[in-house]
Amino acid sequence: MMNIWQDLQERQNAVADRKITALFDDPNRAEDFSLRTQHMLFDYAKTNIDAGARAALLQLVENAKVTERRDAMFAGAPINETEGRAVLHTALRNLDGGPVEVAGEDVMPQVRDTLARMRSFADQVRGGDITDVVNIGIGGSDLGPAMATRALTPYHDGPRCHFVSNVDGAHIADTLRGLDAKTTLVIVASKTFTTIETMTNARTARAWMQDHGGDPAAQFAALSTADDKTAEFGIDPAQVFGFEDWVGGRYSVWGPIGLSLMIAIGPKAFDSFLRGAQEMDRHFCAADPAENMPMLLALVGIWHNQICGHATRAVLPYDQRLEMLPDYLQQLEMESNGKGMQMDGSDSPRHTGPVVWGAAGTNGQHAFYQLIHQGTRVIPCEFLVAAKGHEPELQHHHDLLIANCLAQSEALMRGRSLEEARAVMHDAGLSGDELERQARHRVFPGNRPSTTLAYETLDPFTLGQIIALYEHRVFVEGVILGINSFDQWGVELGKELAKSLQPLVEGEVSAEGKDGSTAALIGYIHQHRD
Repeated sequence: MMNIWQDLQERQNAVADRKITALFDDPNRAEDFSLRTQHMLFDYAKTNIDAGARAALLQLVENAKVTERRDAMFAGAPINETEGRAVLHTALRNLDGGPVEVAGEDVMPQVRDTLARMRSFADQVRGGDITDVVNIGIGGSDLGPAMATRALTPYHDGPRCHFVSNVDGAHIADTLRGLDAKTTLVIVASKTFTTIETMTNARTARAWMQDHGGDPAAQFAALSTADDKTAEFGIDPAQVFGFEDWVGGRYSVWGPIGLSLMIAIGPKAFDSFLRGAQEMDRHFCAADPAENMPMLLALVGIWHNQICGHATRAVLPYDQRLEMLPDYLQQLEMESNGKGMQMDGSDSPRHTGPVVWGAAGTNGQHAFYQLIHQGTRVIPCEFLVAAKGHEPELQHHHDLLIANCLAQSEALMRGRSLEEARAVMHDAGLSGDELERQARHRVFPGNRPSTTLAYETLDPFTLGQIIALYEHRVFVEGVILGINSFDQWGVELGKELAKSLQPLVEGEVSAEGKDGSTAALIGYIHQHRD
């Protein structure tokens, strides 16, 4: 394995100064460095990956036994080794597949039963007097359904959906303000029903509903496996939807955590969402690595992060309704692969997950693209764009959107030379030293890599494909890097300390013994609270 990494590094060193544009001297470059499925096109031609580098990257897939690990995941093996769990979010969208066994037991009957209960409940809510749904969760219990619900706005034909995650009282207060407690359904999403942020918000919502004439016993639902705690909270068992420990939070939008989405778009559209993901699952399992979209997307990421040393990755959907996708992928990728420890307990010999960030185009163009184009650090960009929008009467808007998307990827690659900038300034009427000075400010280094994922339109099926694509990309990167993508121990320490600090913040316990910084901050808060 080390020889492959060394080979890749040497290949990159040899082409570091090569212009990406030079690769297009090959008339087949775009075709050879893109991949089509029935519904999507993934273009990675605007990177400095050539045939030799791609072959070496594919060797990483073979040596890391990615296909074997993939098959083990789909078969229900406990590949989450630090927690001794299977990883089977794929089973939640296995609508017409075969049995999936965990410890010798087929889990699909239970999955289908839960999905049927969700459909029945969603139809009941959509056909009743409920006007608004408030989903209370955090992390994967919030980001997944919130992102998907926003993305599929054109398909909403049910109650309005709202999402509360932050324990900051402003979030729940602002959300509930203006809602009718008598016609609001609250969904509490917490597997253990102990998540402190979620339960604090849930208790506030229950008090609000009681105080304003609602009926919490009838108007609360829970997405949880803790039946005893949901019953103690006062939630009808018929309105509790559980999921197994082989579904991680950031991979959970396909099951009960997606209930708010199902209520918004209806069970049929939700089924289409699942089928899109299932189709990507089938592609991931069947396609040769060289023709496998999740694997190639992962390998491009490995090339840019681990080989080229680019520490960040910008996700840039030219699709306004995907504005939350960068936030969603932050958790999916950074919580999954933000680890410094390998599966065997040894330190990783290389950097692992990148910093993931971004925003919807064209807004980002007027915010941070300056840094992407002319900053001193290279930031690989991942563009997403639909061939068609949902507003045919605004086709000119969509045409301009696509033109901007394609222009940005071209500009990143092509740049602008000093000679070209001088010509621009000459045409503007400048000359001499002023021409030279102004020209230098208009130089774009170019040679900055990007990929583009194009699809027909953002419908439930396509969204399912996109999310599953990125899920599998994270998995492949994790296997190649030798890390466990399915635990998240790094979030625990802060939670533990927050519990111990709360009595100090409340003034019940002295801050004596805390570090000087923490004690001083608590002192300031107490001083300005009185």
